[in-house]
Amino acid sequence: MSYLQSIEFLSRLQRHGIKLGLETIDAILNSLGHPERRFHAIHIGGTNGKGSTAAITAAILQAAGRRVGLYTSPHLVDFRERIRVNGEMMSEDRMAALTDGVRGAVGSSPEPTFFEFTTAMAFRHFADAGVDIAVVEVGLGGRFDATNVLTPLAAGITTIGLDHQEYLGGTVEVIAYEKAGIIKHGVPVVTGRIRPEAAAV
Repeated sequence: MSYLQSIEFLSRLQRHGIKLGLETIDAILNSLGHPERRFHAIHIGGTNGKGSTAAITAAILQAAGRRVGLYTSPHLVDFRERIRVNGEMMSEDRMAALTDGVRGAVGSSPEPTFFEFTTAMAFRHFADAGVDIAVVEVGLGGRFDATNVLTPLAAGITTIGLDHQEYLGGTVEVIAYEKAGIIKHGVPVVTGRIRPEAAAV
């Protein structure tokens, strides 16, 4: 697979739209040997500010001498902006090989969405690159987002507002419940300015 073929393949996956749930990503990561278990992570969710919070967190960790992966979305110009190691995008050849490898791992699993597939790509890239820690931005919601297979060292929830109501629900409280799905037992959580009704959840 060439780089251009990998871009075309990923573009075709977008026709599957958004599908919340962890079954497909679990199956793909299992086929890949669970790369998400080969590095530490910080998981960042919320309504607004999660991308910039993830980027700042990654920059702090890199300045402290860590080898850092960063997974964010969407990209502005080049798909490879989504998956970086120490601020660097992967090569076009690496992206083509990675797409091919993850596609082989899909096997008999249900056909993944674009985000499920790219999340598997990111985790495989971080594992292969030997990152010390990855900063991972939630795509949508939290509880059933493809990134929520991680057990991070810490989680961050920036803000809670009314977003993606067709998927997450129509009230701040219901959306807060979905965002809070990235909270794991024994894992510290840092929150931003959370309105009282969301904080109560």
